[in-house]
Formats: sequence, structure tokens, C-alpha cells
Amino acid sequence: MKPQFRYLDKPALEPVPGCDWADKMVLNPAIIQDPDSNDIHMLFRATGPWPQKRREGCHDPYPIFLGYARSRDGGETWEADFSRPALAPALGYEEHELYITDIYGKRVRNYANGCVEDPRIFYVGNELYVTVACRAFPPGPYWLSSQQPPVQTRFEYVPDWIFAGEGSDPFIQSARANDTVSVLYKLNLAKLKEGEYEDAFGYVGPLTEGHISDNRDVFLFPEKMRIAGKWQYVMLHRPMNVLPFAGGEQAGKPSIYLAAAESFADFASPAAVHRLLASPLLDWEENRVGASWPPVALGNQEWLVAYHGKKNVQFGYTQSFMILREQENDFPVIIHRCSERLMYAERDWEMPEDYPTPCLFTTGGIVMGEDLIMSYGAADQKAGIAWVHFAELLEYIRTFDENGILL
Repeated sequence: MKPQFRYLDKPALEPVPGCDWADKMVLNPAIIQDPDSNDIHMLFRATGPWPQKRREGCHDPYPIFLGYARSRDGGETWEADFSRPALAPALGYEEHELYITDIYGKRVRNYANGCVEDPRIFYVGNELYVTVACRAFPPGPYWLSSQQPPVQTRFEYVPDWIFAGEGSDPFIQSARANDTVSVLYKLNLAKLKEGEYEDAFGYVGPLTEGHISDNRDVFLFPEKMRIAGKWQYVMLHRPMNVLPFAGGEQAGKPSIYLAAAESFADFASPAAVHRLLASPLLDWEENRVGASWPPVALGNQEWLVAYHGKKNVQFGYTQSFMILREQENDFPVIIHRCSERLMYAERDWEMPEDYPTPCLFTTGGIVMGEDLIMSYGAADQKAGIAWVHFAELLEYIRTFDENGILL
């Protein structure tokens, strides 16, 4: 039987008028349960106009921030801190301003200088991490590119010197396109929930290569896997340009990939090994597919992976699920792929406003008691929460084979 999803009848969070960093959009929240209680902690994406960094002749920049919220009742209500961002981009403009000290004490390029978007929180071993999709420089009002006639603002805050910079520098190459690079931070939950934000995030480094492709929906499995005779970290990612990756010609469109590497740093290098996991297959996946939030262990070497598909601008996004199984000395493979549209924009407050595309986009999921609790962005402007009975969901997914055909 198809599982029943329950939703809040209003946004969990929405933009706050007058909050300079969150008065336009509050969306795509990541969630994690407190290890010592039933509290749920959230990091959400937010933006607003930032006139203090405006350049003459340009729109206001819209840098993207992360904010913090907390629920003490299983996700029904949320207390958000809109007094200041939890994580803010540096917004440097000159060459010497584009560096940051990483957790190893090294001065490195700051790929998170312009935006920190779409967080996902997860454990690797006993350590907590968060990935964010980053741009080197903030865009202007980026939703104007989806309107008619489209207005492109992505490059308004890319400085001229970037285009005259050293062409072999990967940072310079990705900054010229202002494409997304996914960056890993170590997350100190104790500091985060006490509001000590400046000590809550430790910059680890990029997990994707921006000069190869814009790359989002990036997060890791919590355990290493034995692949090609070595115990390696395993990552899910979704490159926009799949052609440089194994199986890219077969996939043809933005698709879900696995990557294996012996260190975090190796992911953003030729040392990583990539394997196509899933490409658009179903009608509602026509434009792209991507993993939605970090995998959940099911036991017996099986993993639940939430994923999304986009058909087109008018039809929008659908959320569904697949189950993977680990292989001996190889990458995991799909054993069940639900072809049903399990979650999509339906409620009035989830309908498009500035963006024309219907969008319900899950970015967090945790199991508490008998329920899977999910956090999601709606209409690219608000944040929502949904619940489903976990065992019933798994039972339903297992009625489909690896190609989405009913067994």
C-alpha cells in the first residue's frame, strides 16, 4: 500500500521582512537529531539584498547564508535565530581576500566566498559534517533568470581581474563561470546549538571540481566501503555536465554519481573514482535526477537514498526513493527504485511565486521512533516538514525493481 505522508499546514519557516539576510528566501533546510535528546537541529538557506556590497551599475548582490533553528517537539514547531547568520560567506573581492584557514591550519582558497547554499548534515564515523553548495562570488537577484525576458545576474560580482588571472588555477577557472563547488565543513553541534557560530564550522575544503562541472547534491555515506581493494570514503554527487565522468555519454543529462576516494581532499582531484548510479529513466525525471539528502543505513548492507527528479519548468520536481545494496569490493548498486511520485508541491504555500517551477525539494531526513521526518524547501522560498511511517515507506519501495517496475 502506498504510504501516507503528513505535512505541516503552513511553512515551518519563511522569509522575515526586514531581516537583511533572510527577507527574500528561507528554504532547503538540513536537519539532525540531537545525540542527547529528541531535539532536532536545522540549518537553512537564506538570502536577502545586501546593498552594503553593491557595485555601481549593478543590482544589489544576493549572497546566500545559513541560519539555525531548533525544534523541541519532533518538528511540529521551530525556533529560528534570525538575529544573525550561523554561517556567512566572506564576500571578499580582491585576490588577497579569497583565502581561508582550513581545519588543518593551512591557508587555502575560499570556495565559499560568495554563497553557502543547500546544506546537508551527516556523520562520517563519529564526526559531524555539513556540505554546502558554494559560489566564489555572490549573484544579483538570481531568480530573474527564470522570468521572461530573463535577466542574467550571475556574473555581476565576478571581478574583472578573475578573467585576467592564471588560467591553470582551478579556483580561477571555476570563478570565471561562477559555478557551484560543493564544500565540506566540520560541524560542532555543541557550539552551534549554543549560538557560538564562529566556532561551529571548520572549513575542510572542496569536494568537487568547479572547473570540471557545476556540482551539487553532494554528501557522504557514514562508513567507508571496500572498493577496488581499498577502504574508501564514498560520496554521492550530481554534476550538471556529466560528459567528463564515467558513463556520461550514456547518461546524457544531470545524473546521480557515486565517487570513492581515500581522503576528503582526493574527491576534488583526479584521484577520485566515479561511477554512474542513476540517470533520468522515468517521465517525471526527464530533465535531471539528483540525490536529496544523506543515506540512511537499513542493515544488511542496504541504504535508503532519497532522490529527486525534474521533468521541466512547468511540471517541476518530484521526490522519491531508492534502496542501494553494497557489493563485494565495488560500489553499491540500486536494488529498488520507486517510480511513483511520492512527494511534490501540492499545498497553496508550496506553489511558485518568483520561480515559475513547482518545487518541493527535500534536503534532510532523520528517523525518530516509527517516523521518517523530512525537511524540504518549497517554491524556492520557504521551508516545510513532512512525516511518513518509515517501515511502511520501505515496504512500498521494495515492491519496485531497480528500474522502477512493480515486482
